[in-house]
Order: sequence, then C-alpha cells, then structure tokens
Amino acid sequence: MNHRVFLVTLSLILSAACARQEVSKLTVETEAALQSLIEDEDTDSDKKITKEDMGDKRFTLTGLSGKELEIESTYHLSNLLQELALARAKGKDTTTIDVSRIREKPADRISRNIRELYWDDLTRTIDEKGLSRILEDTKSSDTVTRRVYVPHGDTLAQKYFKQLESRFDNFKMEVLPEKVSPEYVKSINDQPGILSLEIRNGSGVPFVVPGGRFNEMYGWDSYFIGVGLLLDGRVEMARNMVDNFVYQIRNYGKILNANRSYYLTRTQPPFLSSFIRETYEALEEKDKDWLAYVLETAIAEYENVWMEEGVRLSPSGLNSYRAQGIGIPPETEAGHFDEILKWHTTRYNEEQSDFEKEGLSVDEYAGRYQSGEIVNRELDEYFLHDRSLRESGHDTSWRLDDICADLNTVGLNALLFKYEKDFQYLIATYFGGKFTDSRGKEYNSDYWSQKAGARRELMNRLMWNEEAGGFYDYNWVTEEMTDFESATNYYPLWAGLATPEQAESMLSRMNETLVAHCGVLSTSKESVQKYATNDIQRQWDYPNGWAPHQMMIWEGLDNYGYREKARELAYRWLWMITRNAVDYNGTIPEKYDVVDCTHKVYAEYGNVGTEFDYITTSGFGWMNASYQLGLEFLQKDQIESLNSLLEAEVVFPGE
Repeated sequence: MNHRVFLVTLSLILSAACARQEVSKLTVETEAALQSLIEDEDTDSDKKITKEDMGDKRFTLTGLSGKELEIESTYHLSNLLQELALARAKGKDTTTIDVSRIREKPADRISRNIRELYWDDLTRTIDEKGLSRILEDTKSSDTVTRRVYVPHGDTLAQKYFKQLESRFDNFKMEVLPEKVSPEYVKSINDQPGILSLEIRNGSGVPFVVPGGRFNEMYGWDSYFIGVGLLLDGRVEMARNMVDNFVYQIRNYGKILNANRSYYLTRTQPPFLSSFIRETYEALEEKDKDWLAYVLETAIAEYENVWMEEGVRLSPSGLNSYRAQGIGIPPETEAGHFDEILKWHTTRYNEEQSDFEKEGLSVDEYAGRYQSGEIVNRELDEYFLHDRSLRESGHDTSWRLDDICADLNTVGLNALLFKYEKDFQYLIATYFGGKFTDSRGKEYNSDYWSQKAGARRELMNRLMWNEEAGGFYDYNWVTEEMTDFESATNYYPLWAGLATPEQAESMLSRMNETLVAHCGVLSTSKESVQKYATNDIQRQWDYPNGWAPHQMMIWEGLDNYGYREKARELAYRWLWMITRNAVDYNGTIPEKYDVVDCTHKVYAEYGNVGTEFDYITTSGFGWMNASYQLGLEFLQKDQIESLNSLLEAEVVFPGE
C-alpha cells in the first residue's frame, strides 16, 4: 500500500471511530429497537438480558438518522433494554437514547433508579384513584365480591367508600364492628378485603409498599422503607406513612402486620418511635402539634399492645410476640401445613373407637378443625406459635417454629428498649422533660429512663450469656436461655442497650457465627442444623440474608465506634446487590443467599422481585433502602471500587 492510500485509509478509519465516539444520543423507533435487541440477545426468551443468555453480547443500535452505536456486555445491553422498555411504557413511538444512561456506572444507576423511579412505582393510595389496582388483587376478593373494610368509628371513610360502590364492579364497603374479636376475624376469612387507611381532603394518604405485587402497607417493612425515603429527601412521604400507622393504632388498635382483613389480630415488630423521631428531625419546619399527636399514639401502642399482662407481656417481665387468632392462618399457600395436619389426622383416625371405619382425609380433618367440630388444643397451640412467628416478621425460621409465643426474644425487647429511650429523648428534647397527653395523663423523661433501665437489667440477667459473649432469646415457660445464633441477637447494638464491653464480645461472636461472604446471615448454619426437624429451607434462616438485619447491624456497629467494620459489611452487601443487578438485568429482589452471593434463593415463598419483563421498575422496598443507606457508610473511593465491582477482600484487605 502506498503512503498516500495508507493515510487516506487511516483517516477514514479514524473519522468513523470519532463519529461513533461522538454519538451521545440516538433517536430510535422504540418498538423496533426493543424487538431487535430481544431477538438478538435474549436467547432464553425470558424477556431479560442476563449473563445466562448465549448471544455474542454485541448489538448495533441504528438511529433514525442512520447513525450507529455499538453496545457490548451484558450490563450495557440490559441497560439499553430497560431504557427502551421505559419508553414503551410511556407510549413513545420513538425515543432518544442517552448513551450516558447505557454506560452509567452500576452503583450510580441503581441508586438513581431507586431515587427517581422505584419509590414512585411502589407508592399506593386507598381511595378512588388507587382502588382500580388494589381491587384486582385476589387478596381483596372471594373471586366474586371485592371489599374494603372500614373502621367502625371512621364515618368519613364510610361515606367516602360507600359512594364508590356504584363506580366499581362487584365492589362493597364493609363496616367493621366496634370490637373486632378473633371470632369475628375468623368469620370473614372467606370474605377477604383490604382495610382502609386515612382519608385526608378527599384522598387516601399515600404509602410505599414492599414490592410491586403488593398493594398493602406492611408493618416493619414500612420503617426501613422510611429510612430510604428520608435519605432520598422524601420527608413528606415518610410523614404520611407515620400518619397511616397512627391511623391504624387509633382505628384498628395496633400497627397491623398489613392492612388486610385476616391480619386484624396480628401486629408486627415495633419501630414507630424510631420512625417518628427520624421523620420529625428531618422536617424543615418542626410541627410540634404533630409530634405531640403521634407521640401520644405511640405511647398508647406501647401500653395497650405491648405491655398488657398475659398477652405480649410475659410473667418474666419481658415481652413476647403473641398474635391472636383462631384456626389455620388463611393467607398461607395451599399445602403449607400439610405435614402437621397429616400427623394430627393420623393420630385422630387411630384414636377412633371404630378403627375399621374409614378414617378422615387431611382435608376433611382440617375442615372439621376449622369449623370447631374437632377440638385439638395441641394444634391450637401450634397455630398460636405460627401466628406469633408471622407477627415477628420472621416467617418462617426454625428459631421460632412451634415455640415463638414462649420466647422473650432479644429482638423484640431491644426494640421496646428503643421505644423507652426514644420517649425519654423526645420528651426531654421537645417538651421540656414533661409531656401531657390529650386525656391529661402526664409522662416525664425520667419515667421512661427508669423503664429502659429496668428492661436492660432484666435482659442482662435473663438473656446475656457471658461465656458465649452474646444475647440470646429466653424461654419464659421453661425459664431457660436458648442458644440459637440469629441476627436479631444483635439488635441491642442498634438500640444502644449493650455496654461497650458487651459490644466488643458481640462483634467477635458475630464474626465467628454469622458473617458470610456477602453480608450477615439471618441465622447460623450450626443452629439450623441443630434445630431443624426436616429439610424445608426456611426463608429467614441460613444461607439467607435480609436487608433490615444488615441495616440495623451497620448502624449498631457504628453506635459503638466500629465504623470500619460497618463499612466492610455494607460494602459486601452492596457488592452482591450490584453484581446481581449487573448480571441479571437490574434485578433487586426481596432477599439474597449471602453465602453464594446470589438472588437465586430456593426457599419457601420464592423470591419476590425476580419476576418481571424487560425492567424492574420497583426493586424491593427495604432492599432499596439498604442500598441507599449502605452508600452513606461508604467513602468516595469505596463507591468507585463498588462501581468497578472490586470484591471486598480487595477493598478491605485486612478484614
């Protein structure tokens, strides 16, 4: 090749390369581009582009102008798919693809999507605007009639929903009795519906649900979601969620497991005092009247829900989960209780006097038990524990199986200690040390300080194991401390209950038993092996890790000066979320296997948030919050390492 031809050829190559490099935005036909991308790269036809697809991971995007953009790698191709899917969802025939969005750093992209997209997609209201979606949920109907249940005392809501009956097909507003008993709740098990929340100025007060398939406000999920909302500057939404909790306490008597009819007898782990404190302190303009109102309500919840003797206050002086209810919990999937029901059916059949007579089937036995024709106190006790386990939020775990109501759990009592300390703080800080509620009852900060001190003393006496160096659940029936290793044993760090010496011992114990490659385990492998009675993989056990545990442990470690350890654990967790999102089309699910660092969790209930077409527009509530909180713990260079997907062992070489 002569010198001149070479120069011309090189010039053309460089010009073409520069032209490609200069493309920062490209306008394309939305549907054609999406279908072409799917046909080229989605080889397993699951409407996602993941590392498991067998395409060449190269795609040429051609714009309406004829310009082309070469896109490579699973991550960048899946980002393109997501941007096209968003455009199609907005009804755009053509869309302009911003190349910076396609090549956005992964941690930056996840955080931005949470902030700009996911919270909005997870927002619901129970009003005329929100009912269309809510009433399509099978949990709101008996396949024919779709229902909203309204509190007996809320005449405003009764009028509001009554006038909507004619606007929705097969829709009915039901008014709850003044006193909601377990017998009543059982009587409407076959007439399920959603429970109304606050109506304000003709609209439902909004809230954020855990995941895209949910339409109800869940108890402890909401606090952790609130943490994320506050971090992302959505203070008013956090305040709305506090208001909906206050509505529940004042109208349903408690913060509900969720606002569904079959949850009327069941509460959830208590986080309201923290939610109030953090939300109030985030308000630009402090509303002391609002604080007084919600504080009074939280104190009422503490006294009436948690401190009623013989219910959730046990003879030991500490607290237990103890959900009310009769019969088999109706919300569980078919077959969930087959093993226990089969055992009781067999025993019942063997005990009949005429053994030659054909015995009952499991379904027949369950039906007669549900109707009350068969009385079985042992089975009643089993379902008391099962409901209480669900009330604890940890449904299910071998730690609590068939024993939950008998346990003073470390987690619950640490949370109530936090209530007492929060009440002390709020009254001292904002009410001059004395708070008088609307009935004229007076509380002072010293009263709550004494309450917290008494609980700490009891927990140290009944739950602290000096030899093991940790807190453990206490069985108030057998009067024995248990030895189950659980992430909930570390709630005292978050609540500020532990001494510095205890915190040091607890960190050592946690490193030994619960810290895995990608975060903190819900329970230890050894404890599960010791106490599991069959091979069923419980979702709140080893090898799984959950967002609320991670968040509380990071903050707990930070409370005691272990900031670097908190950073390391946060990095491990965020690395797993980021790695899975990069490899699996942005997937952010309910939980992870923190041993194998994967969202592919094979346990009861599957993994919410993994089933979607083209794009996840919601992530998962507390997982989103954990990501935003985790980033707050990391330093700038560590975030860049996360964007580069460097493993924790590289970023924290001494750990």
